[in-house]
Amino acid sequence: MDAANQFYIDVLKTKYAAFDGRARRKEYWMYVLFNAIAAVAAMIIDNIIGFPFFYILYGLAVLVPSIAISVRRLHDIGKSGWWIIIALVPLVGVVILFVFSVMEGQKGQNQYGPDPKA
Repeated sequence: MDAANQFYIDVLKTKYAAFDGRARRKEYWMYVLFNAIAAVAAMIIDNIIGFPFFYILYGLAVLVPSIAISVRRLHDIGKSGWWIIIALVPLVGVVILFVFSVMEGQKGQNQYGPDPKA
């Protein structure tokens, strides 16, 4: 579990606002998993105190790294980071981004950088 947790820590510490490069599926999904766990913990604390302080604070703190890792994930499959805007299309946009996020990355170097699996 420690190695999986390291993906989350790396995104928050060293790649906080890194929109260049590529993010492999494992890095992306480990970040999503630990981000969801932290968000649920913040919601539980907020329900105990009766005010959504921690959830809002946490959401603001991870907004930039969440967008950054999503852009790097799109780069890994050879798509422009601007594809993230498709999430604004109700229902269909989120489904398209989900499909993109589960696709295997391009093998070898692409226009966004070297293969992170190599």
